[in-house]
Amino acid sequence: MSKSIYTPRLKLRQWQMSDLKPFAQMNAAPEVMHYFPTVLTESDSNALANKIQKLIDQKGYGFWAVELLATQEFIGFVGLNEIDGDSELAKTLNMDNNFLEIGWRLAKKYWGKGYASEAAKAALDFAFNDLLTQRVYAFTAEVNQPSQRVMQRLGMVHTEQVFNHPNVEQGHALERHCLYYIDRF
Repeated sequence: MSKSIYTPRLKLRQWQMSDLKPFAQMNAAPEVMHYFPTVLTESDSNALANKIQKLIDQKGYGFWAVELLATQEFIGFVGLNEIDGDSELAKTLNMDNNFLEIGWRLAKKYWGKGYASEAAKAALDFAFNDLLTQRVYAFTAEVNQPSQRVMQRLGMVHTEQVFNHPNVEQGHALERHCLYYIDRF
């Protein structure tokens, strides 16, 4: 069972059925999905939400649904994901063991308000204090400057490692990714 995490303005929590429609709308929005290879159909979006929800049930953490405390609106997700050390991504990054990534995706109307950073700080606090993780990584397409700015605001450091993401089609404009990390203080 996943506990909810509170920040001054936000609640990070397990997913609810009521999140599916706004999540699908968000995943179908070209602006939101600009740094992803494609927008998602409603079916693909629902499958992703279901997968995320099951991982949270299994592990007690994951890409939590984020809601505004003031209105109880679903605004997107922020959280942690364990990358398998045997995955193509781990091999591409020369990682021998499982590692934890932090990620986020918010609906456009909630951009520029500091919500991603606020929620991500809470997720990092959970990683370092509850999971006792020593290092958390984040990666994004090299052209995704907005996400890189969030990483920098969080105190993450660019590893100077740039790589071709194995799940992005070769030659695609989003193939080249950069890797950031933050260590437990």
